[in-house]
Order: sequence, then structure tokens, then C-alpha cells
Amino acid sequence: MELELRHLRVLCAIADAGSVGRAAAQLGYSQPAVSTQLRRIERHLGEPLFERGPGGVRPTRYGAEVVEQARDVLARAAAIGHRPPAARPRGTLRVAATNSPMLSGTVSRVRARLPELSLSVTSVYASSRIVELLEEGAVDAAIAADYPGMELRHSTAVRHRGIVTEPTFVALPARHRLRQSAQVQLADLAEDAWFVTPDDGAGWPGVFYDACAAAGFTPVTVHEWLGDQTQLQSMIADGLGVSLVQPTLRPIPHVTVKPLVGSPLWCRYVLAWRPETVTDDTVETLFRSATDAYRDLVAQAPHLRTWASRTWSVAGA
Repeated sequence: MELELRHLRVLCAIADAGSVGRAAAQLGYSQPAVSTQLRRIERHLGEPLFERGPGGVRPTRYGAEVVEQARDVLARAAAIGHRPPAARPRGTLRVAATNSPMLSGTVSRVRARLPELSLSVTSVYASSRIVELLEEGAVDAAIAADYPGMELRHSTAVRHRGIVTEPTFVALPARHRLRQSAQVQLADLAEDAWFVTPDDGAGWPGVFYDACAAAGFTPVTVHEWLGDQTQLQSMIADGLGVSLVQPTLRPIPHVTVKPLVGSPLWCRYVLAWRPETVTDDTVETLFRSATDAYRDLVAQAPHLRTWASRTWSVAGA
């Protein structure tokens, strides 16, 4: 006989299993068939390869040498025709992002999931400017914002996909007169001073003023604010005004975050990209990373989870 790969597999299976019966079961053969095969191999090589005992079998000194050689041959045979994967060139994905707390978690996940990709992140406040950068080819992908009925507009050179649509909450000083309310009527804040971020080119702050008008008032005092969130919260904590905020905001001491009755304001975050420069796989990784990051934010926002449980708790759902 001539030794074949199947014979070598039998020897390795017996050595690994320590039993002809167990090796037969693993290989899908009958025990007599494997025993017969082993005897033929030993006759061919001229020496016993295994010592038989009540607990099974173990290789002889010569058998251990043969099994080691068999493993080497099988490994070499398995490698025939296989080439090592070509090193992928390290590319740079240029990402623009509006003010969103999910950005950090998104970027860290993309880096972990696509280690061969280098990320360059640019903070851009206005979603309209983000669209311009995408259209110009200055960035490859982005996290932007829009509002119901005012969806992000762009050419066919850009595509977008909604990540999450969230209600807008309000941040109040912890000693505010409405601090005990589970939810706040927008109209009840008619006399408060407001911190309002500037025009984002996508519908804000128009949607805010429209909501105020629908509630029957025009804000008395408005401070235009575009700055650090911690500094904004410090000013709210000092009683200098109130502000509409993202529901995942983590309030600092002396600030409380409340939902608005009827949820009159909503914001949608979208993933936008240039299909010419971003592959479908990368888009999917970006999207999955953003949704996972947002899920983590929700887990750390008890005021949002409480609102959601009250708003979407339906019997039998």
C-alpha cells in the first residue's frame, strides 16, 4: 500500500482521541474499519505505532515520530494553494459631524471594527454646511440632523439614512418652579429666558419658534448660544435660563432634564455619505456603530427611559 492523506488523518485522530473507538466516532467510521486501517499502516511501516491498554491506546516512541510527521504533512497539504491575504492599504475616512453625543461612541466603535481605516473627524455645526462638504467631496461621510417634514436635501451624489429620531427635552435649573413635574408644558415656560442655538440650515431654530407659537407665546428673552454643553448647563444651574436639549443629555448637579408634554419637537440624526468614496460595508459599519453608541446613551439617560416607558407602554405590546 501507499500512504495517503486519509491514512495520516486516521493516525492523528487516534493519537488525539487516545482510543480507536473514539477516533472512529470522530471520523465517522466504524471501529472495525479504523482498527483494520491501523493494522495495515503498521504492517506497511513495519513497526507498531500504538501501545494497546485497558484505557485506550498511546503512541509508541516510533509512533509519536510518525504522528508528528503526519501532522506536518497534513498542515502543508492544507496550505496548498492558499495565499496570505494582501495587506489592505490604510485609507482615511473623512467624517463631519454636527453636535451629537453619539459621535464619540461611534468613532471608537468604527476604529475597533475597521482598524485598517484611519478616521479624520471635523466638527461642523450646521447640517446645511455638512451637505455642502459632502457635495464638494471635502468629506466622505457625516452625522447630520434634520426635522420631521424638513428632511435633509442633497443631490444624487449623496445618500443618507436615518439613525434615530428623538424627542426634544428641556433642561431646567434644579430649583425651577416646575422641578416636581414629570413633564413640562411648553406654554408654562413662556416667561423664562431661553438659551437657543443658532440657525443650523436644516430648520432650527424655526421649528422651536413654530412650537412656541403653537403653544401661544413668543419667548420673551432669548440668548443665542453656541458653545460648550457643560458651560451651558452651568448657566442653567445658576438660574439664568432654560434650554431645549437632547434627551440623552447627562445633567450636571443643579440641573434637571424634563420631557415636554405632547413632544412638540423632534430631531432626527442621519448618516450621510458619498457612495463614490464609501463602500457599502463601511456604511453598514458606520450605521451599526452609531446605533450602538446611541443605545449606550439611552442606557445612561433615566429621564429618557422613563419617558419612553410611559409613552410607548401599550397593553399586550
